[in-house]
Amino acid sequence: MSTREKILITGASSGLGEGMARAFAKQGRSLALCARRVDRLEALAQELRAEAGTVVTAALDVTDFDSVPVVFRQLRDELGGLDRVIVNAGLGKGAPIGTGKAHANLETVQTNLTGALAQAEAALEIFREQGAGHLVLISSVSATRGLPKAQAAYSASKAGVTALGQGLQAEFAGKPITITIIEPGYIETDINRGVKTRLMAKTDDGVAAMVAAIEAEKAHAAVPRWPWEPLAAALRHLPEPVSRRLV
Repeated sequence: MSTREKILITGASSGLGEGMARAFAKQGRSLALCARRVDRLEALAQELRAEAGTVVTAALDVTDFDSVPVVFRQLRDELGGLDRVIVNAGLGKGAPIGTGKAHANLETVQTNLTGALAQAEAALEIFREQGAGHLVLISSVSATRGLPKAQAAYSASKAGVTALGQGLQAEFAGKPITITIIEPGYIETDINRGVKTRLMAKTDDGVAAMVAAIEAEKAHAAVPRWPWEPLAAALRHLPEPVSRRLV
C-alpha cells in the first residue's frame, strides 16, 4: 500500500482534527487544513510547518455547501493533488427534542450529516478525476445505537454518516478509491467537555488509535479498540431492553 502523502483534514483547528494534523505532520506528510476559526488554524499551520512536508490552510464552513468543492479544489491545486480526505468537521451541541431548542439539533444535523455529504461529494469528484484516493469519514460509536435526550440528534447525524460510508464502500469495492469509517468513543476533546464517564480516553491515545486505523485503511474501526469494539458490538446485538440501559 503506497503512502498517502497529501492529506486534507476538515475541522482541523481543534480537537481530533488538530490531533490528527499533528500526528501526520510528524510523519512528514503534506497537509491541507480547513476550519471556520482561521486564526487558530493558521497558528497551528505555522507550528506544523517545521515538520510537515507542506501545510496550506483555508477557511471553510461545511454548511456553506457551494464553497466546499471550491475550497477542496483550491487546496488540491496548492498541494498538487489529494491522496486522502478526512471528513472530520462536526458539532456536538444538542438538546432534548421537543424542549424548544430545535435550532441546536438542526444545526448539529446540518453540520455533521449534510456537511459530511457535501464534503464527500467534493472529495469524490476529485478522486474520480484522479482515479484514486482515500476518503475517511469520522462518525461516532453513537452511530451504533441512538442516544437519548441531548444526544439524540447527534447520534442520528452520525448514524447517517456511517450509512453514507457503507453505501460508498459497496459502490467502490475493488476499485482504487477506498472508504474508511472511523467511529470514536469518548475521547478528551472540547466536544466531550462535561461528559462524565470512566470510559474517556486521553486525547493522545484516541488520536493515535484513529491515525493507526486510518493508515491501515480499515473499512470500519471503533476507536480506541478497547473498550469500544466490544461495546459497539454489544450495543448492536444485545436485546433492546438491555442495550437501552447501556445508553
